[in-house]
Parts: sequence; structure tokens; C-alpha cells
Amino acid sequence: MTSVRNPAVAGLFYPDDPRELHAMVAGFLDAVHATGTVPKAIIAPHAGYIYSGPIAASAYARIQPARGRITRVVLLGPAHRVGFHGLALSSANCFQTPLGRITVDQEAVKKIAGLPQVHVMDAAHMQEHSLEVHLPFLQEALGEFSLVPLVVGDAGPDEVAEVLEALWGGPETLIVISSDLSHYHDHKTAQRLDRATSQAIEQLRLEDIQYDHACGRNPVSGLLQVARQRGLKAKTVDLRNSGDTAGSDDRVVGYGAYVFE
Repeated sequence: MTSVRNPAVAGLFYPDDPRELHAMVAGFLDAVHATGTVPKAIIAPHAGYIYSGPIAASAYARIQPARGRITRVVLLGPAHRVGFHGLALSSANCFQTPLGRITVDQEAVKKIAGLPQVHVMDAAHMQEHSLEVHLPFLQEALGEFSLVPLVVGDAGPDEVAEVLEALWGGPETLIVISSDLSHYHDHKTAQRLDRATSQAIEQLRLEDIQYDHACGRNPVSGLLQVARQRGLKAKTVDLRNSGDTAGSDDRVVGYGAYVFE
């Protein structure tokens, strides 16, 4: 029997009309002049599209050349609604968006289901936006793919890294980490804090990233640890905040897009 995780923030964070959503995301992607090789992993933000969509597109445009080659996406984002230890899987077979259904990769799920830090917890997924807002970008950029969706709670870098290593795969697998940066500072302060966070990401210094510097600190730290071990290089491809896109300058949220090659 098919069980479906339905959208929680369609019509709020992004359009719930399929044509409007397609046009918006395609427009964001078309506006990016992407160069370089297709990354193995990306970090991208998860706010409402009018705020963070252009920044997310800066990362997603770089995976478009791998449409048809990338067939599995491992997507990790922080928990905003439910507190728990470890990483939460969903019991759903599919994740629904206005653009269609995405199948959960059950074989990949089986690979990590036995790890002590991994649990099935539908409550962590039900109202969570940190994964959901990435799905239409992935659908536009990649077309068909299977998904391994993980909400990350209180989990250390080692615990996250172990899951990423188990699912790393080859060129068919893309790792996506969902994170915004600093929250609710003035524009100038946010720029200073977010530049420092970007430098820490580029230098793979996970120990220098605090919770108030990146809401996705836990999944980001796990990726940085694996990137260290595997010799990946990280690069900032976009760094802006809500004051640059659709908000006022006095209380902004920072957004960065990063690629790992």
C-alpha cells in the first residue's frame, strides 16, 4: 500500500499551483549562469521562495547538467517542529509536491535503518519545511529521481557522517544539505556573520559553526566531516540575505549556496 507525505507549506513557502510553481523555479534556475563541474553535494537554504529561491537556484543550476545521471538524492535538513535525538526517516513511500510524486528509495533506507541514530518518526516530517522546499527545485533540475529524506535532530557530526558515508554512492547520488544562516540581525551584522560562516564551510572547519550561525548546523557539520575525510573542496556560489531579496534590512535571515566537488 502506498503511503504519501503530503506538502505542509505549499501555498505558504512556495506556490501550490503547479504551473505557477514551475514558472517560478524555472525562472530562478534560468537566471543563474552556472559554470564548473557537477558537485557531489550542495548546501542550500530553505526559506520562502521569494526570500531564498534565487540563492537556492545558484546551487541547483549546477546540478542540471547531470539530469538523467543523478537518480538518487539524499536530503538532510534540520528539525524545526519536533525535538529528538538522531536522524528521522519517514514511513511514507512517496513525497508529494504540486509538481508530482517522488518515490522514497527503500533500498537506501534499509541500508541505514539499522543504525542506532536513525529512527522512523513521521511526526518529525509532518509539518517540517526544511526538506519540502527543496523538492520542487530537485524536480525541475533533475526530473525523475528517488529520495532519501532525513530530518536531523540532536545529532553529532559523527552520527550524521556515518549516515552520509553509508549512502554516499557514486555519480548517481547527490547529497543535499538544507540550511539557512544567521537569523534576525541587521543587514550589516548578518553579512559579517555569514561571511565568517561561509569561510568556515569553505575551509571545512565544522567546529567553528555555531547553532546561531546556521540553523542546519548538525547536518552541515556531518557533511563537512565527510568532505574532510574524502578530500572534497567546498566553494561558496552565492551569499545573500532576505534584505537583498524581498525583506527589510533591519531584521534579516542569511542564505548561502555551496557546492562540494
